[in-house]
Amino acid sequence: MSTKLLELRREKAAKKAEAAHLISIVEGEQRGMTDAERGTFDTLMARATELDGDIRRYEQLEDTSENRHAPNPEAAKIGMTPKEVKQYSLVRAIRAQAETRQGVVDAWQKIAPFELECHKATEERMGMPAQGFFVPQDFVSGAERRDLNVGTPTAGGNMVATDLLAASFIELLRNQLVLGNAGATMLDGLVGNIAIPRQTGGATAYWLAESGAPTESQQTIGQLTMTPHTVGAYTDYSRRLLLQSSLSVEQFVRTDLSAVQALAIDFAGLHGDDGVDANQPDGIAATSGIGSVVGGTNGAAPDWADIVDLESAVSVANAMMGRLAYVTNAKVRGALKKTAIESGYPDKIWNVNGGATPLNGYPVITSNQVSSTLTKGTASGVCSAIFFGNWADLIIGMWGGLDILVDPYTGSTSGTTRVVALQDVDFGVRHAASFAAMLDALTA
Repeated sequence: MSTKLLELRREKAAKKAEAAHLISIVEGEQRGMTDAERGTFDTLMARATELDGDIRRYEQLEDTSENRHAPNPEAAKIGMTPKEVKQYSLVRAIRAQAETRQGVVDAWQKIAPFELECHKATEERMGMPAQGFFVPQDFVSGAERRDLNVGTPTAGGNMVATDLLAASFIELLRNQLVLGNAGATMLDGLVGNIAIPRQTGGATAYWLAESGAPTESQQTIGQLTMTPHTVGAYTDYSRRLLLQSSLSVEQFVRTDLSAVQALAIDFAGLHGDDGVDANQPDGIAATSGIGSVVGGTNGAAPDWADIVDLESAVSVANAMMGRLAYVTNAKVRGALKKTAIESGYPDKIWNVNGGATPLNGYPVITSNQVSSTLTKGTASGVCSAIFFGNWADLIIGMWGGLDILVDPYTGSTSGTTRVVALQDVDFGVRHAASFAAMLDALTA
């Protein structure tokens, strides 16, 4: 989005906000407009109409761009400055949509004109409508189901106090995110389905007799395709919490929603399987062609041979490059710290003195995002996963901005508003051979 177009949208939002404020004063005093107020209102609306025309012309100019609908990591960003990101209010936008859905006329213009223009800019940038309203990629992403209210201390009441140490707010303990820490490649703000060309085969060389000619051969080219899958959840918050909380509701709701949706996406990147749930994208474990290390009929405790075999599976496939690392969970780490490399010798598989590379000389990302409830034979629900590979070859595709849908009806009798947040995502693996996994490490 051009800087000029964003400036026009900001000015239009400001003019409409001034006009809405003037109307609210007149309505609050239960009187008609004075001649001066009527003149001011007409001037503001005339300027807003002029700006509408200018905005349409700039939009038409942008529509002629050759890359208008090309996959673009900046597509869902509208060029907000840091000051504007700080100015943007998710709560104002939620209130505006809630009141609009309840039949309040011009609620967006009265409550959140700037946020409305940001939504329109994102919607046009993406070339698709939102189910509710778009939050620009510049601002925030993520969603979760979590009920917030003042009456229940653990659900919001502890945020309302005379002396609340907001800086000391105690956050929920969550799993450590894996994919970003491991170095996965992120493509955000995508538009439409995407296909990334990749070479799947090479030419063939031949030994020739004198004056002989080689047989023709050629490379083969395939595609890595990615299509959006929607992940989302919701938060219920009370009107009283919104009005009374001295801890920023903006940051609390945004951070909480962002964290849980990020965890859902992160887990799917490892264990997503559309064969189990057709709505999920396939993660690494469900990717055909990755290396496999098997722990026996009913699973087996991970040993030194398993760790080396994971590395070897990637190495034999000529994929030992990039951001190589092991990824596993705390149960496996604990088991490896107690297991000797060789029976009768003191050295353990997990080298506690190994610094940043404690496992077979490579970095390890340890997180309970990695499942510890996998099944192998009679070892039902007690096996863990261990991954190894070049994590830069995992691509995370994110479509559009965060789509917020506000439901003021479900909890209307208690005055709560439900906020549903949706994000489209998919995963792609450049080369399946870049990864290997042991999915039946017995840790219980």
